[in-house]
Amino acid sequence: MRGKREKENQEGNEVLKFIRNIIITIIFVIFIAFIINIAPNYVLDTTDKTSLVINYNNVTKSLKSDVYLDENKNIYVSMDDIDNFFDGTIYYDEQYDQIITTSSNKIAVLPIDNNKIVVNGENKNISVPAEVKNVDGEDKYYLPISELDDIYNIGINYIEETNVVTIESLDRECRVANTTKDSNIKYLPTPLSRTIDKIENGGTLTLVPEEGQAQEDEYQKVMTDTGLIGYVKEDILTNEKITREKEEEKKNEENISLVWEYFSEFGRAPDMTGKTLEGVNVVSPTFFELERLGKGELKENVGVTGEAYINWAKENNYEVWALVSNSSLQDTTSEILNDYKLREKLINNILDVALEYDFEGINLDFENMKQEDRDLYSRLVIELAPRLREKGIILSVDVTAPDGSANWSLCYDRRTLGKVADYLVFMAYDQYGVSSETPGTTAGYDWVESSLMKFLDEDRENVDPDKIILAVPFYTRLWREENGTTKSGVLSIKYLDEVVPEYAERVWDDELKQYYSKYEEDGITYELWIEDERSLTEKLSLIEKYDLAGAAYWRRGMENEDIWSTISEIVMK
Repeated sequence: MRGKREKENQEGNEVLKFIRNIIITIIFVIFIAFIINIAPNYVLDTTDKTSLVINYNNVTKSLKSDVYLDENKNIYVSMDDIDNFFDGTIYYDEQYDQIITTSSNKIAVLPIDNNKIVVNGENKNISVPAEVKNVDGEDKYYLPISELDDIYNIGINYIEETNVVTIESLDRECRVANTTKDSNIKYLPTPLSRTIDKIENGGTLTLVPEEGQAQEDEYQKVMTDTGLIGYVKEDILTNEKITREKEEEKKNEENISLVWEYFSEFGRAPDMTGKTLEGVNVVSPTFFELERLGKGELKENVGVTGEAYINWAKENNYEVWALVSNSSLQDTTSEILNDYKLREKLINNILDVALEYDFEGINLDFENMKQEDRDLYSRLVIELAPRLREKGIILSVDVTAPDGSANWSLCYDRRTLGKVADYLVFMAYDQYGVSSETPGTTAGYDWVESSLMKFLDEDRENVDPDKIILAVPFYTRLWREENGTTKSGVLSIKYLDEVVPEYAERVWDDELKQYYSKYEEDGITYELWIEDERSLTEKLSLIEKYDLAGAAYWRRGMENEDIWSTISEIVMK
């Protein structure tokens, strides 16, 4: 009996031992899995591939083509990767076999296999050229980024010890700190993570900003002077200091309130002696237009009266954003847009007159363009903006509502223009224009607002609200129907009461936020959707509702004088 019990106890112990071993094995597997999960092995790339670190992020794995260095350590980055990290509008110009790249205030043109570069119109020499390499049977364009630090405002460093290229944007803040003791730099912010480097007591580390990192976090992300990125204990850092301040973008403290001053090529600037404009801080006189088939030449209409107008504006603290129009010359515009050298010629001419007359801004008003030239119009603005910005000159670009006809609406890439220009001026009028066979409003509130929503929609135009200037009309259209034919003509607000008879009833439309009137006179039926102080007040309220940059008005001379006090209260408050 006793032997039987001992045998049973022995068998029980063996079962317990087996179960214990299973449990230990499971715990060990879980521990190993835990270690693998939180502390992945960090292996420094020992191949010949050069690593690229941009603003403290190792982007090597996301490169479309490898970074390479020539025998003199000149650093080359592919055009595709420049597009991804530095210039989203970089462009290969097949006609002249050159690469055009821009930044905020620089445009650089690099002919392929030529040690020349043109920066903001000035010819310079570079030690190595842009080049084309055949990679896996495909031609790839490469730029010597080590020659482009001034273009992109970056600092570039090659660390031979680790075969790492580091690039920093010089408009970003840089913070460093010293260590209080010898320390290990970890791949991940945990003591179980592998050590990737060591730092001695008193060494200097660059502090890497990390989204979501709390001030009381135990670890700080850092970059070593060898270009490696990891983590150290927060409590071993001291003497933190800023070695480079962040460059803050200057914003207008008040809304833009711009009025266009129209006079044809046969007219002249008005005499404004002794006059002031309430509620306005920018005037845009129609001084310049394209010369028909002039290959980038401008027709100028400044003269003595224009210079007097400019002096009047400056004496009264109005900025002058001179208008440059293409006068709807479709073929002339297309010829210029399709040739880089003609675009460059036009840009140089615009810059020359802006500097000659000391304009604060340029208002680019190109209309009636071919839809197929849409991207090339963006190229013009992309190439013009940095030339003006370098001189402190503002660029505003007029655009129509999204959706519509090919040459009136679909010829604009508002998304790109909104990123490149300082302002987009949304010409919120001619909802029903001169070509319409159906009578309708010039600018209904619902249409203006829905169009604005398309500008702001991230999946549509994706334009920042603080770049949008809402332009409203100082006119309406008087529609007349006679013998089955409908025509319309422009009616200035100031002549409204003179033209529309007193007996014509005016009915408020709360959707359009306008008065509507229909009447008959001498057998002719008239219709109009009235623009007046009330309708304009409603549209201008959208500026505050959507936090827009301001408003513009087409044009001075068509308004009632009392509208300016209303504008002052709404726009300039």
